Amino acid sequence: MRVTAYERNGATGVAVKRDTDWADLGAVDLIEVLAGAHADKVAAAPALDEGNINAAPPLARPGKIICVGLNYADHTSESPYEQPDYPTLFPRFSTSLIADGAPIIRPQISQDLDYEGEMVAIIGKRGRHIPKDQALDYVAGYSIFNDGSLRDYQFKSPQWTVGKNFDGTGAFGPHVVSADELPEGAKGLRIQTRLNGQVVQDANTDDMIYTVADLISIISEAITLEPGDVIVTGTPAGIGMARNPKLYMKPGDVVEVEIEGIGILRNPVEDEAA
Repeated sequence: MRVTAYERNGATGVAVKRDTDWADLGAVDLIEVLAGAHADKVAAAPALDEGNINAAPPLARPGKIICVGLNYADHTSESPYEQPDYPTLFPRFSTSLIADGAPIIRPQISQDLDYEGEMVAIIGKRGRHIPKDQALDYVAGYSIFNDGSLRDYQFKSPQWTVGKNFDGTGAFGPHVVSADELPEGAKGLRIQTRLNGQVVQDANTDDMIYTVADLISIISEAITLEPGDVIVTGTPAGIGMARNPKLYMKPGDVVEVEIEGIGILRNPVEDEAA
């Protein structure tokens, strides 16, 4: 199942991919749709009028956005860090989220805007102290993220939070693919980032140090996971900061993150309005 969210006249709705169109289910809960709660409505639902909507992030206000740093060894090698023996976790906030097609915003106070293509696991049910061998039962679906990072602000302190949370830097979408349509744990999927058509990141989700099951189990040792929580699973090597010369995103650029079996998240880049 493929599910997308949209915005129309200030209200959000959900649509499900049908054979050749999208079935418009209106204002229903996306997580419930992924769980099959509205399956009986899909056949009779009207086709989504794609000319009358704006794309929306699959989840506009997730309860928790938990990001994972240093989860690909090649990315750790290009960073100023040693590989940790525990997942590097940090939060994102919903005010940073934008949809597929919306501009990633380079703020007035920094030009060090970097790309990070990542896979997202979306939690479908509540759990704490989740055993690893049961962890994938808690995944509703998978999506794509561009963890746009302001590198100078990221390294102003030992905590990365500010540099990872500027408004308009967290691209999320374009839709969610239910877990049953992908390999177990979304393993073996090619993940690629392109900046203006140039491949800048190219890896496979098999390269993750901590798998989706690992992350769910480890995070739930401390934190109750709830439906609609989002885990952004980390980025591979190729970030702009690690290049010589550095390759930061600038106005007029277009950045795409593609994950095999999920789709393409595409966003232009603009400067923050004065």
